[in-house]
Amino acid sequence: MKIVTALFLTLVTTNLNEVDSLNILGIFQYHGKSHFFVFEPYLRELAKRGHNVTVISHFPQKQPVQNYTDISLAGKREIFESVVNMEQTVWSMIKLTDFVFKSVVENCRILLEDQAVQQLVKSRSKYDLVLVEAFLSDCALGLAYKLEAPVVALTTHCLMPMHYDRFGVPHQVLQLWPNPDFLTRFLLTVVSAPLNWYYRYYQNAEQAILAEYFDDIPPLEELGQDIRLLLGYVHNSMFGPQAWPENIKEVGGYHVTKPKPLPEKLKEFIEQSEHGVIYVSFGSMIQSTSLPKHKLEAIVGALSELPQRVVFKWEAEQLPGNPKNIYISKWLPQNDILAHPNVVAFYSHGGLLGSTEALHHGVPVVITPVFAEQPVNALVLEKKGFGVQMPFDEITKDALLEKFRIVLDPEFRRRAKEISREWHDRPMSPMDTVIYWTEYAVRHPNSTLRIAAVGKPYYQLSGWDVLLAILIILFINLYAFVFAIKYFVLGKSTKSKKD
Repeated sequence: MKIVTALFLTLVTTNLNEVDSLNILGIFQYHGKSHFFVFEPYLRELAKRGHNVTVISHFPQKQPVQNYTDISLAGKREIFESVVNMEQTVWSMIKLTDFVFKSVVENCRILLEDQAVQQLVKSRSKYDLVLVEAFLSDCALGLAYKLEAPVVALTTHCLMPMHYDRFGVPHQVLQLWPNPDFLTRFLLTVVSAPLNWYYRYYQNAEQAILAEYFDDIPPLEELGQDIRLLLGYVHNSMFGPQAWPENIKEVGGYHVTKPKPLPEKLKEFIEQSEHGVIYVSFGSMIQSTSLPKHKLEAIVGALSELPQRVVFKWEAEQLPGNPKNIYISKWLPQNDILAHPNVVAFYSHGGLLGSTEALHHGVPVVITPVFAEQPVNALVLEKKGFGVQMPFDEITKDALLEKFRIVLDPEFRRRAKEISREWHDRPMSPMDTVIYWTEYAVRHPNSTLRIAAVGKPYYQLSGWDVLLAILIILFINLYAFVFAIKYFVLGKSTKSKKD
């Protein structure tokens, strides 16, 4: 009887969570390969679970996928990868930021000019949901508005300050920095202000481009506030507890797939390592070959002195000095490498994808952050006890050797495995979680998780208007009290003296 009851409850619960096959449109006009690399497994899984998925992107599937339709933007602009030098100055960072913002505006025009995209609007294609990336562009929100479909947004990074107002996140610089000193709070505030200005400036540029095609698009910031859910690529086991409102859900880790067998030569190199393997990669955006000569010599010198073997993502044919313990390749299956039990440490730039894969597999990290959110990732992993930072300006052979000795210490590696277990300890897998909330957004079309703070001016959220009213009331009462003393008490006293 108990078995029958359990089966009945399981069937009921399953049916409650099911939704009919959905028509889902994904709009991912950004041309950064590392971003789409996160979304692709999720989009394929939606199709695998029976939903009809149409994806606008620069990265069409190489092989046909059932229920998955591409609207390809491939070839309309060069893919954004291997374009960032390891050595960055303040001026180069400013130029890179400006370049990226200008690129998203260009991507908006490329998106709207596409004939297949225009046909979607003209044919009044019906979608149950539109998926967009919450990055530096809101252009896709205008398209979703024309299609009259609700929106769920996704990120490949921690939430940016430009989106705090949109989702009702508290205005603070303490989101990721527990107990920051004054200088840290000052720098975070100073950096956030121009980023917000840039965002609003280029948001207006996208609004103007949308107006060339449609004459009824509301302000993009208003459309941003109507986003049903934000599925953020974060998790508290890495970033710590956050003050997220209910319209933000943590789903970090869903891109990490089951590891595949390694190429035979690479597998042999790793499995024959007596003391384990260190994996070195600075991601798809950064050119390892852009390292200044003295920094490269310091890195190679440190790696050559360690007893471990090294697998190094290196874009040239040879590594200076040709160290015997270093295996180089222009491309490497990163997740499959980090999953191998012989891999004992990871030297990286602190990108969120690599950091997530390292957490998933319990491989401690040495991080040299270069740009974007990488310093944030490096900081939180160091504070968590999962890795250590190696600032670019401080790289020397001895300094790097010391960092590796820290993460290779058995106690440090044991702690990294504990943190990895915390990362895995969730009610549902990351993929099941992101699918659940995606379907939830459609199952309950008349409900909203948006908090009342969204769209409210800062003075109301901070209570400044109430404080001002209290001060005015106190001033009036004080003035009335002084007036009463002056005219009713002091006035009578003066009159008595005259009499």
